[in-house]
Amino acid sequence: MARPRIPYSLLWLLHATTTSALFALDSVSFGHQAQLSPNGRALPGWSLSGDNHQVQLLSDRIILTPPYPGNARGAAWTDETVPSDDWTADFLFRASGQDMGTGNLNIWYTKDKDQIGTNSVYTVNSFDGLVLVIDQYGGTGGKIRGFLNDGTQNFKAHSSLESLAFGHCDYSYRNLGRPSNIRISNRNGLSVFVDDKECFRTDRVTLPSGYHFGLTAATADNPDSFEVSKFTVSSNSPSQPQHLNHPAARSGLPPTLEKLDRFPGSPEAVPDKPADEIKSQEDQFADLHNRLQGMTHQVANIFGEFDILQRKIEEKHEALMNALPSTAGGSAASGSDQQVQPRDNTAAINEIRRKMEGMERVLQHIQRDIEGKDYKEHINGLQMAVDGLKGGLTEHLPDTVARLIHASAPRMGMFVFVVLAFQVMLVGAYVVYKRRRDRMPKKYL
Repeated sequence: MARPRIPYSLLWLLHATTTSALFALDSVSFGHQAQLSPNGRALPGWSLSGDNHQVQLLSDRIILTPPYPGNARGAAWTDETVPSDDWTADFLFRASGQDMGTGNLNIWYTKDKDQIGTNSVYTVNSFDGLVLVIDQYGGTGGKIRGFLNDGTQNFKAHSSLESLAFGHCDYSYRNLGRPSNIRISNRNGLSVFVDDKECFRTDRVTLPSGYHFGLTAATADNPDSFEVSKFTVSSNSPSQPQHLNHPAARSGLPPTLEKLDRFPGSPEAVPDKPADEIKSQEDQFADLHNRLQGMTHQVANIFGEFDILQRKIEEKHEALMNALPSTAGGSAASGSDQQVQPRDNTAAINEIRRKMEGMERVLQHIQRDIEGKDYKEHINGLQMAVDGLKGGLTEHLPDTVARLIHASAPRMGMFVFVVLAFQVMLVGAYVVYKRRRDRMPKKYL
């Protein structure tokens, strides 16, 4: 009997579901989003410093050391530490300058960043952690070396620094015209890759969490320009901050998986990631799985809200229907469980009939009162009074109007006086003008 063959796609699917996704730690990364700085003045989560020059922050890169002048130093350090001991750091840089440039670039992972500052591996005293040095040591075209220190070695005073390197490889990095990629992986040991090629690896070194990442560059008289365009640290768990009282923080569960199983707002647990960071098929499937799961939970949350809203509408409708008989004329019974008793329609009709009969009796009384009295004499007296008032107004109105018009008419003497006074004022003004003009000094060409 032949054994059934399992399709390769199903095997890949099972492998992808068991592979954890990588999440970028935004607090210790830059260059993985649209731009480095939102305002062009500061790099979020990082502190920049320099000696003999100011580190330049551009929209797509950081210039640690400029092409001139020489003897310059630059540094960039993370403000927060790495929360996980299982991480991968991707680093993009470019070096350019003269053929005899003697600069060096250092990638640090140390416990105390204040011990290093802007120093290089050649000028630092002691530190606790890891440093990768990129320079042209020994007259080579380029070399990458790894050094470890537990805080007991003084690198600046050491007579043979090269002997302390635990790993190295040759790499010509200067004036390539393109960025160079260095990847450091702290998973089941420590491994370093350059442009997707292994530089060195060791399974005897495992770096702890809670350390700072840092970048320092230094140049001598012949300067090298070191530019960094990306530094991304990825881990199996996202770097979303969680409150200490959150159930995930108390239980120790991964915050993303815990939040994806909760309502509401579950899609917010899936952080945004650029497409160029999701390179493998396993990462693509894990990212798609998390986002589809978050969307499913959100849709279920919407249906739950609709169900709650429907129940509230039905309860409100039922309450209104129960209250309707009491407003139409019902009476509530006393007691702990008051129930509305509808009123008899016959009694309401009889009450309305009694009110209509009372109004009819009042109207009949008014009609009899009007018919029993004679108002003719009152009307004739009122007519005579109106005629008398009309005759009086006709007799005395013309004389009154004439007196009012005569009193309001303008007087002729007053008019003549006003005209003469205005002419005298004009003559006086003209005489004053002639005298002032004669006294003014004469102007000659």
